[in-house]
Amino acid sequence: MTDSNGPYLFDVGVIALAHTDAPVREAALDYVRAGIAGEIDAVVPYPAVIGAHTVLTTYYGQSNADASRLLGNFLDAERIHWHGDTSRDLVRDGFLRSHDADIAGWDGYYAEVAATEGVNTVVTIDDDFEQFDEFDTEVVLSPEQFRELNRYLGD
Repeated sequence: MTDSNGPYLFDVGVIALAHTDAPVREAALDYVRAGIAGEIDAVVPYPAVIGAHTVLTTYYGQSNADASRLLGNFLDAERIHWHGDTSRDLVRDGFLRSHDADIAGWDGYYAEVAATEGVNTVVTIDDDFEQFDEFDTEVVLSPEQFRELNRYLGD
């Protein structure tokens, strides 16, 4: 990871994974720490933080209180570029991306944010973003690490 590949957009999976004790969290945590420290230009849509709360409580088994505390602390990071636009047009354009690329609505929204923010790299745990030409995709988990994460989560 270098700042020359930025700005970087963190998707929900990376944010959530970085805030767990999962054995493969280091790859995500390295990016999140670098963003917090201002070592890389990181873009985080606010809805990704809300989504990370859902992922932490639903899939990683964290309590609402713990997830809220961890992500509340994350929101205090002043060097991250927080993206708050959830306008109708941006969401609609995200749905168009979802439709055309046959991906989840959240991923279409994040892809649209990446394109409108001039993001060079989307940091993610899956390969759904690789089909977009406007930015690069950095999948932080190898296939083996992804299998290990699924084992950790109990499939």
